[in-house]
Amino acid sequence: MTAPDWLQGLFQAIDARDADAFVAYLTEDAVLRFGNAPPVTGRAAVRDTVAAFFEAVAGVSHRLLDAWEVPDATICRGEVTYRRHDGRTLTVPFANIMKGSREAIREYVIYIDQSALFSPV
Repeated sequence: MTAPDWLQGLFQAIDARDADAFVAYLTEDAVLRFGNAPPVTGRAAVRDTVAAFFEAVAGVSHRLLDAWEVPDATICRGEVTYRRHDGRTLTVPFANIMKGSREAIREYVIYIDQSALFSPV
């Protein structure tokens, strides 16, 4: 599967833990829903939330498996590997739905179970 260039760029920004580059893909009033966390609304609030998450992990790496562009949305799935500050890693599957268009995502929903990421064992 070859993801569109813009989608690869989005995940490169995430993997670089660059909150500013990430939110450049969002509209000013974008809504982010990450797992079972409450939705976050607005580019500035999303930036702060994402930056805090990036600080909570030592690293992140995505492997895209599939991507579909449909009218007014992009859907993708893959695996993400998180590196914790204690050096351990966790790899879990994810699926994302991004409503809007390239560099104008207005709703970004991430389906993931990362509950083990911050567990002590």
